[in-house]
Amino acid sequence: MGPASDSPVRKFHVSLNVSNLETSVAFYGVLLGKVVSKQRVDYAKFELDDPPLVLSLIPSPAGVGGNLNHVGLRVLSPEELVAIQRRLEEAGFPTKREDNVECCYALQTKFWVSDPDRVLWEIYVFHEDVDRRCDGSVPEFEGQTVLAEDATRARVVWEHRVPDALPSAIPHADNSLDVISLAGTINMNLEPAELARILRDAFRCLRPGGSLRIHGLAGDRPLTVPLPALPGPAAIVQRVPVAVEPMQAMADAGLIEIRFERLSTTVHFTVADVKMREVVLIGRKPGYRPKNLTHEAMYLGPLAQVTDDFGNVFRRGERVPLNLHDWQVLSRCAAAVDFQFLSGDTVSGARGGCCPRETNRLADV
Repeated sequence: MGPASDSPVRKFHVSLNVSNLETSVAFYGVLLGKVVSKQRVDYAKFELDDPPLVLSLIPSPAGVGGNLNHVGLRVLSPEELVAIQRRLEEAGFPTKREDNVECCYALQTKFWVSDPDRVLWEIYVFHEDVDRRCDGSVPEFEGQTVLAEDATRARVVWEHRVPDALPSAIPHADNSLDVISLAGTINMNLEPAELARILRDAFRCLRPGGSLRIHGLAGDRPLTVPLPALPGPAAIVQRVPVAVEPMQAMADAGLIEIRFERLSTTVHFTVADVKMREVVLIGRKPGYRPKNLTHEAMYLGPLAQVTDDFGNVFRRGERVPLNLHDWQVLSRCAAAVDFQFLSGDTVSGARGGCCPRETNRLADV
């Protein structure tokens, strides 16, 4: 068998549960005539060009499927991944997609599908190696093989609260946090560039789909006089931005689905006729966006035109081609009830091609 190559190639992937990792690595090294290409205390991988195979070994008791953990196929591009997923969905086989997940010490975009006998298939694109195994593998949960997103896992959260100083960098790895909370951060005496920096760093640390929450005090319009000392706990407030400022900074950092979770009707303070209200903003980190436009959405009204966070423009009554990621994001948001979602010439409703959900609206086209 020849040496493994770094050049892109489609490869079959088989993952086995093993009782002793070291013993199994030794066995497969002899069987395959190869040195293990990646090994950690909880994972090992052999990668071959002839035959084109990725064999992974996971120390785990045999569960559903016996020693077979899962099988899969590594494809060449996100576009090929979407094409296979679309083919399965249109044939009636449900799939579950995971964008930019850290799995088996690698960053991947993938989807899972089960055959009629509950054998799990993993179809994926390899992006790059990482230093952590994380939770993107197929775990055992109450004796059943489940998808990573279905397994119980503690959320990883980082919070900044005033009057604590802002760190030079959030002390977490890329794509590692589920939630970031900034409590009062916008009311520190920050230059716009400093707020932009911390939001860009928050984007770096969030997992795809992770959320950023900003809580603070905002004005109805710009304050043109120096801010006086406010009474009580509000004495720590050094600056009161207009509510739209942190929202725009979140968008500039790359966050999507930004919304006001709270904009209080109660006016907490008034300075120079500027009314100040409690504000809570929520935004989310997107996943990988394929180039191919494989799906469509039609805006039904009542407005003449709307635009999403990715710059897709929807004119009332017109079909708009979308990549799978943008289509899914739109189908899950609150505005989905005002759209029809189509895959090719099929009306799919607002349930998404990869993450099924209750249909919001169906109609003939």
